[in-house]
Amino acid sequence: MSGYDGFAPIYEEWASDMTDDVDFYVDLARKAEGPVIELAAGTGRISIPIVERTGKRVVGIDLSPAMLERARANAATAGVDLELREGDMRDLDYEDASDLVICPYRALLHLPTWADRRRVFERVARALRPGGRFAWNAFVFDHRYAAQFDGTWQDDPRRHFTRYAPGDNRVDITLEGGPTLALWWITRSEWEALLDVAGLETEALYGWFDRRPFDDASREFVWVARKPA
Repeated sequence: MSGYDGFAPIYEEWASDMTDDVDFYVDLARKAEGPVIELAAGTGRISIPIVERTGKRVVGIDLSPAMLERARANAATAGVDLELREGDMRDLDYEDASDLVICPYRALLHLPTWADRRRVFERVARALRPGGRFAWNAFVFDHRYAAQFDGTWQDDPRRHFTRYAPGDNRVDITLEGGPTLALWWITRSEWEALLDVAGLETEALYGWFDRRPFDDASREFVWVARKPA
């Protein structure tokens, strides 16, 4: 996951097409008590608006020092206080500390194994107070999209090469002249299994950040889970 150090200089450009999620996560934060914990906080793209619009304390955790450096600079420019910590989401160490943990922009897909994902979900469950929420989003694997773009160069938002490895449920994205990021896609039933083993329950599953119902046409999981009271 530390490969994001190489993406830090262009991350804002890379994520420029993902804007609909900001209001979604800010709205969840408005309803939360105590600190909001953001896993894979990156450059503060979500954390900073949460602080600006809600005044809530946000604890942002990221494995990449370069991303955190940019987050600190962005927070200073915005004039907000962020509590930023370098760390691995698999080592989240809070107990009944928060009403809301979020992991935006498909960051959970950087976890390569079932054991990694289970560890994160169990630690998130431990960090949540009874009734607290865990929200995240991830793309739905689309075989038609994969067939179209596998082994090709794309220019938007920055020139990159895409390669799919179906046997590993993995897609590798390589910036031209730069680093490679790997993402491991998982299915709806696998997400549900992770919730089950962590003792969490689905509150809502949407097909996009406007809260449209999830159906066969959806290409994004937008999930809100709850720790039973």
